[in-house]
Amino acid sequence: MNSSSMKTKRAIGNVLGYIVLILISIIWLFPFVGLVLQSFRSYATEYGGMVGYLVPKQFSLDNYKFLFSGETNFLKWYGNTITIAIFVAIFQTIMVLCVSYVLSRMRFTGRTFLMRFWLILGMFPGFLTMICLYFLLKSLGLTQAGAVPGLILVSVASSGMGYYVCKGYFDTIPKALDEAARIDGASRARIFFTMIIPMSKPIIIYTALVAFMAPWCDYVFASYIAFGHDESYNVAVAMQRWVNTNDYQGYFTRFCAGGVLIAIPVTLLFMFLQKYYVEGVTGGAVKG
Repeated sequence: MNSSSMKTKRAIGNVLGYIVLILISIIWLFPFVGLVLQSFRSYATEYGGMVGYLVPKQFSLDNYKFLFSGETNFLKWYGNTITIAIFVAIFQTIMVLCVSYVLSRMRFTGRTFLMRFWLILGMFPGFLTMICLYFLLKSLGLTQAGAVPGLILVSVASSGMGYYVCKGYFDTIPKALDEAARIDGASRARIFFTMIIPMSKPIIIYTALVAFMAPWCDYVFASYIAFGHDESYNVAVAMQRWVNTNDYQGYFTRFCAGGVLIAIPVTLLFMFLQKYYVEGVTGGAVKG
């Protein structure tokens, strides 16, 4: 009797849990579904602005054709964003891996102080340095027309402070492997590249994804550095300025189409690399 009642309660609890999760999923996905549907609304036969219905009366690729027609610099903005994101993902991942390996494996004077100092420094918002960084980059010619390399430099330069998760992952790899390789005459560099890196695929992918996402979603600093130079915008800045300087109502469906194209690369990356992303997070979430 007790066993059957427990099973019944568990079944009811599971059903209620699934219902709540389904409702949350519907609420969470509704804006994305609306964005995709509106991007396929015909610009020629239906007004291009906001309307009172969600499903288009006629599906069309007019909005996507407009983005690639050359009437806007969308391809240039998209290319800027991809360029920044790829270079930042590559160089930031290399920087974080090197710093994390040094802090995980080596012991030197000031190591603990340096780790604590970086941890405290990372708590301050980056907005506090925007004015200083702007004038520094301006003196180097890395604003406006040079905003793309400027944004890459800023994103990579301070990336070593994001060592926390990666160092935690390296701490889980037995140090006995390093010691055995050192006895056999291997250098620190050889151990790092031939032993540690091959065993660190999840954390490498996690670090690269996080590094890729930051410039892809950047708006505030990117708009500050580009400062009105249209060809140096990334997609976030460009599309916001685009709908502000044009008729927002008339360009709403085109804005939705641009939003869909922006979401595709990140969505595909997470779909194919989700397994390694989760392994990287859980593997690095240890006390080191």
